[in-house]
Amino acid sequence: MAMNWFGLALAALTMALLTAPAHASMFKGEALDTAADILTWVVLIVAPIIGIAVFWLVHILPEKIAEKRKHPQAKAIQTLCLLSLVFGGLLWPIAWLWAYSKPVLYKMAYGTDTAEPEHGTAEPEHGTATEPHANTTDSEELKRLRAQVAELETRLAGKPAAEGEKA
Repeated sequence: MAMNWFGLALAALTMALLTAPAHASMFKGEALDTAADILTWVVLIVAPIIGIAVFWLVHILPEKIAEKRKHPQAKAIQTLCLLSLVFGGLLWPIAWLWAYSKPVLYKMAYGTDTAEPEHGTAEPEHGTATEPHANTTDSEELKRLRAQVAELETRLAGKPAAEGEKA
């Protein structure tokens, strides 16, 4: 039995003496210092910039969703997104839910659940009667509007007579 312990101890000592040294990095010397310097700059400068950009992009998602869906309260959702940035993201879920909600009371008041695009933000639909022509001056626009009013007045003047004949 003593021989067995002696042989085991001798085998362990032999293996300990014949092992190769372990290396923690594939770089050595100056290359290791250069790699450490680069990694330091990436961690201290690049990672926070990317983190802030991702944080910002996630926080403006509800605003972009509201604009895409033509939500009538898109400006209020934008304000809530900005407030959420100040309060560390606590208001962000509310803005997200608000962007996806249907504005019921708005529809009751205005008859639609989407906002009309602001003047100058979107292309106007072609063929509408109230569409201002491109490159017109104010006086030409005024003349055009007066002509439209006169046309509407003649239509209204003729309409009661036609209804009276049918009755």
